[in-house]
Parts: sequence; structure tokens; C-alpha cells
Amino acid sequence: MTTTARQVRHVVHLRFELPDHVRLEDLRPLLEQVTPQVQLLAPDSAVLDVTGALRFWDRDASEIARLIQLRAAAHHGVRAAAATAPSRMAATMACALTPPGQLRTVNPAEVETFLRPRPIRELPGIGPSNARLLSQHGVHTVGGLADLPVATAQRLLGARTGRLLHDRAHGRDPRPVVTEPVARSTTAEHRFDRDELNPGRHRQALLHLAGQLGTRMRTDAQTAAGLTITVRYADGSTTTRTRTLAEATHHTTLLARCAYDLYDTLGLQRARVRSIALRAEHLRPAEHATRQLAFDHTLDKALLIEAVQDRARQRYGTDVIKPAALADGAGQRDRARSV
Repeated sequence: MTTTARQVRHVVHLRFELPDHVRLEDLRPLLEQVTPQVQLLAPDSAVLDVTGALRFWDRDASEIARLIQLRAAAHHGVRAAAATAPSRMAATMACALTPPGQLRTVNPAEVETFLRPRPIRELPGIGPSNARLLSQHGVHTVGGLADLPVATAQRLLGARTGRLLHDRAHGRDPRPVVTEPVARSTTAEHRFDRDELNPGRHRQALLHLAGQLGTRMRTDAQTAAGLTITVRYADGSTTTRTRTLAEATHHTTLLARCAYDLYDTLGLQRARVRSIALRAEHLRPAEHATRQLAFDHTLDKALLIEAVQDRARQRYGTDVIKPAALADGAGQRDRARSV
């Protein structure tokens, strides 16, 4: 086997027709009998990296995909559409075009040919707002985005997003299959040393919690689609409010704004607050998130500064940089957890 051949990945994407009595998790043992590199994608899909399983099964990726289809039908009565490709992205896009029970193979040399005529909205990570923006500039297909100079894509979509989507338009997608389940939520709690009446202190706590959650999610490459605030009072009672975010995010500024809005809905007046918890919910990989382009350059600058702050904290510690509003926030205790 040549060096080039060894470097080719073989990814299988499956989309199941699940009857009411079968859950996606029920199929995990069947899939893991083929390869340990299995990632379930709720509600009805799975992606497998079968590169290391080819020699064991003495079959190519298409034959392994067909084997899984047959076993799913025999053991669970489940039909599956399947596609194989050298990357997660190409396999996912091909599977979306494949009818149940059928199999589609995209060979390494065919990836760009397969991608070019696809509508731009089908490219993973593009998002409806970016798809509309590109269409307004005459880019209607994946091939049209691939033909743009990368600098033009970055000018339209932003530096990071433009580079990422331009690479994907050329079929470059190094994302691995993630075998560990992603946390569904992550929580940070702020406990006051004494029951706190001051709304200003409450908002300081919310800003601190939003910073904790944002840093944690950016480190883990996750975003949250929802936010929940729980306020515990001096008598032990609690109040909870939840809101779905307009766009999934891991940016502290946007999380803090939502947290403040949730706090305001409580209408607290001279409430003695013992602790405040903030929970980021419906976590998803950051690569799937999109952000609506806006004319608010102040926000864009804040997000750029946030990236610089993250690098400084990683190098010098979490307390090296903090908002001025938290400069006098000592004397409070924090706890954090993911579930």
C-alpha cells in the first residue's frame, strides 16, 4: 500500500428509518461490532470511520456499509440510507441525497466533482444567512464558492468562517469521528458569601458566569442554543427562566446579554439572593454554528478581543484578564459542572 493510499480516510454516514420501538442508541452495539469509531448523530444518523476496519473485514468501505445495512434490517427491522466518502462532510452530503435502503459511494478523486453542482445551502456550516449573502453576490453552488479567491470568501464571510467554508467547498474536511458523547449542557453557579440584595452584584455574578461558560465552550469547541438562569433565595426557594438563543453561540458578550434579559424578566425587588446558576443548554459542535452578519462593528471588535483574552488566559491563568465590572467581585464562590 502506498503512502498516499494510507492517508485516505474511509467514512460511512448512515441515516436510519427508526420505528417507534427502536432508538438510535439501540443500534450502537451493532455499529461498534464493525468499528469502535462510531458517532451517533441524533435523531436518526450515525457516522463511522472504517479506515482501520478495512483490513480486519477484508472489505472496502462500500461493502462494509452494505453489511451494516443488512445487519440493521435483519436484527432491528431498520432500513438505512448509506454513503461512503473520504471525509465526514462528503459522506454526510451524499447520504442526504440517498434514498433509504440505497448506498452511494464518493471516491477520493470524485469529491470535487460531486460537490461543485450542489446548492450552496447544502454545504455543512454555511447557515441560511450566509447562503443568502453568497446568493446575493452570485454564488449559488458549492463550485461557485470554490472558484472565489479565498480572500474574497473571507471578506464576505469573515476570516475564520470564510477560510473554513472555502476549504470545504474544495472538499477539505479534517474533522474526526468523535466517539465520546458531547455534553448536553454545562452549568456554572455563583454563590454569595451572604444573602445579596444588590441587583448590581447579581449582574456582576451573571457576567462572571457567562464568562465561565463562554470560555469553557470555546475551549471544547461547543456552542449553546439555549440558556437557563436559576436564582436561589435566602429561604431556599428558587426561580428558573429559560430562553432559546436566536443563534447558537459560545461568545461571552452574547451569553451575558441573554443572561441579563432573563434576569430582568424575574422582576426582583429587594430579593435576598443566595446563589445564581447559569446553564448553557443544547450544546452542539461549534463547527455547525453560524452567526448572522451585522453592521455592529463594536460587537465584531469585542469578539476579536475575546479571542485574544482566551489566549492570554491559557498562558497566564484564568484571572489575568477580567472585565472591569468584576474588579471588585472578590468574596464569591463558584462551582461548575457539565452533564
